[in-house]
Amino acid sequence: MATTPATPQEAWTNPLRDPRDLRLPRIAGPCSLVIFGVTGDLSKKKLLPAVYDLANRGLLPAGFALVGFGRRQWSDEEFARFVEQNVREHCRTPFNERTFRQLHDGMRFVVGTFDDPEAFTRLSDTVSELDRVRGTRGNHAFYMSVPPRDFPLVSRQLAACGLARSSEGAWRRVIIEKPFGHDLKSAQELDRVVSEVFEPQSVFRIDHYLGKETVQNLLALRFANTMFEPVWNANYVSHVQITMAEDIGIGGRAGYYDGIGAARDVIQNHLLQLMALTAMEEPVSFAAGDLTAEKTKVLSAVRLPDDFAAHTARGQYAAGWQGAEKVIGYLEEQGIDPASTTETYAAIRLDVDTRRWAGVPFYLRTGKRLGKRVTEIAVVFKRAPHLPFETTATRELGANAVVIRVQPDEGVTMRFGAKVPGTAMEVRDVSMDFSYGRSFTESSPEAYERLILDVLLGDPPLFPTTEEVDLSWRILDPIEEYWSTLGQPQPYRAGTWGPAEADEMLARDGHHWRMP
Repeated sequence: MATTPATPQEAWTNPLRDPRDLRLPRIAGPCSLVIFGVTGDLSKKKLLPAVYDLANRGLLPAGFALVGFGRRQWSDEEFARFVEQNVREHCRTPFNERTFRQLHDGMRFVVGTFDDPEAFTRLSDTVSELDRVRGTRGNHAFYMSVPPRDFPLVSRQLAACGLARSSEGAWRRVIIEKPFGHDLKSAQELDRVVSEVFEPQSVFRIDHYLGKETVQNLLALRFANTMFEPVWNANYVSHVQITMAEDIGIGGRAGYYDGIGAARDVIQNHLLQLMALTAMEEPVSFAAGDLTAEKTKVLSAVRLPDDFAAHTARGQYAAGWQGAEKVIGYLEEQGIDPASTTETYAAIRLDVDTRRWAGVPFYLRTGKRLGKRVTEIAVVFKRAPHLPFETTATRELGANAVVIRVQPDEGVTMRFGAKVPGTAMEVRDVSMDFSYGRSFTESSPEAYERLILDVLLGDPPLFPTTEEVDLSWRILDPIEEYWSTLGQPQPYRAGTWGPAEADEMLARDGHHWRMP
C-alpha cells in the first residue's frame, strides 16, 4: 500500500498517495507557468511567493517549470536569484533550501518586449525545451500580470508563435488580472480579442478576493449549517452591508488609479462578487458551472436605485491624520491632476429582486484613507417585533448581526442581546466570535496560492465568467455615467470613514453604517 509522505517536501519528490485518504489535497500535473510582468509588484509580492508556497506544501509536481518574460537582460541564473530574493521576503511557509533547489532547476527567463515577435519565438523554444527536459508535456499557463492595454498584444503574439493552442491531450490556459475593461463596451472588446486566441474554457479571469479563505467560508457558513439558512432572507434580514476599507492612499498607483476610481477598482469586481455569494441560492454542487449559475442569477436580478442622488455617494480624501501620521490629500498626490474628479470613496445601494431578498437593500462601500483596513460582510437582522421588557432595559440594544470578516482578522462574529449581570433586567449587545487564527493550527493559504493551483488543475469555480463580468458592468455603468455629470466628489478627511453624503444615504432608509 502506498504511504503518505511525512512532509510537504517529501510530497514534492514522492507524490504517492493512499487513495482512501480523501482529505489529502489535489496536486497539479506536469506543467509550466509563464509570467508576463514578472518584475512587477504583484509578481514579486504575491505570485512568486505563492508558487514557492505551493511547492513547499507538496502541491506542485516534479515536472513543473517557472518562466519569466521581461526586458531585463537576465540569464536563467540571475532570474533564479531574483525569485529567491522575493520568495525569502514574502513567502508564507518557512524557506526550505531543498524545495527551492527543485524549483530552481525548472526556472527559465526569456528576454524581450511584448511587441517583439522574435522574443515570443524564443519563448516557444523555451517551452518546447521544458517539455523535453522537465516533462511538462505541453501543459502551459500564461499569467498576464500586465496592464489591460497589453492583453490583446500579448494574446496575439502567443497565437502567432503557436503557444495559444495545444496539441491533443495537453492544455494551454491564460490568466488575466483585473480590471476586465473600464466599462461594458471595453470589457466586451477585451473578451472578443482574447476569445479569438484562447478557447473560452481556457481563460481564467482572476479575482483574488474569491480565493480568500473567509470568502469560501461564507459558503460553508450558509450551506453546511442549518441555523443560518432559515433566517437568511427578507423575512428576517433588515439589510446587508459589504465594506472594503483601506487605510492607505494610492501610493505609486497614480497612473493606474486616476480616471479609474474606487467603484471601478473594487465595486465592479470584488464587492459585487461578495454580494452574489451572500445572496445566491444553494447550488446543486460546488462545481464551476453550478456555482456560476447561482451567482449569475443574483447579478441578473440586481435593481439599481431609482434616485442615484439619494442612494449613491462618492468622495475624495483630503489631507488629514492616519493614526499618528499626517498625510496629504488625493489632489496633492504625485502624478494626480489637481482638477481630478476621480473618486477614492464610493458607496451604492442595490436591491436584488428575488423572492428571498425582495425589499432588502444591499449597501456596498469602499474607500482609501479610511479609519482602518478591513473587509467584511455584515448581515443585519430586523429587530424583534415585540420586546417584553421595559424601554430602559433595552435602550442600548442594537440589531442582531452576522459579520463575516474577510480581512485582516479572518473570522465570523455574531452580535446579539444578553442580560447584563445584576438584579435589574438590562439587555445589552454582546458578540460571539470565531477566528481562524485561534481555531485552526494551520494558517490560511494566500488567495493566490489557491487560485494559481486551481488554474493548473483546470478547476474554475472561483473565477468570474464573461457573463458575470458583463452583468457587473451593466450594474455599474449607469452609476458612473451619472457621476460623470457631477464634477468634484465630496471631500472627506483622511482617517475618517468617508463623506457625509454616505451617512445621509443610509439615514434616508433608517439605517447607519457599522463601525468595523
